[in-house]
Amino acid sequence: MKKNVGSTDQIIRLILAILVGILYYTDTISGTLGLVLVALSIVLVLTSVVNFCPLYLPFGINTRKKQVKHK
Repeated sequence: MKKNVGSTDQIIRLILAILVGILYYTDTISGTLGLVLVALSIVLVLTSVVNFCPLYLPFGINTRKKQVKHK
């Protein structure tokens, strides 16, 4: 599992997950839509923690910066 989620991508995912959590907690979103968004936010948190998004693989997306090897 090669890491393909960069730091900016991680921050955006976490902010979105927190926002959905707050909206669900305050009953701004509820019902089926709320549960689907909470499930999606859990996936966003997990992918940001492990730095890997399986949906990026088929499209060849990699938001992680290339690391320069020092000699």
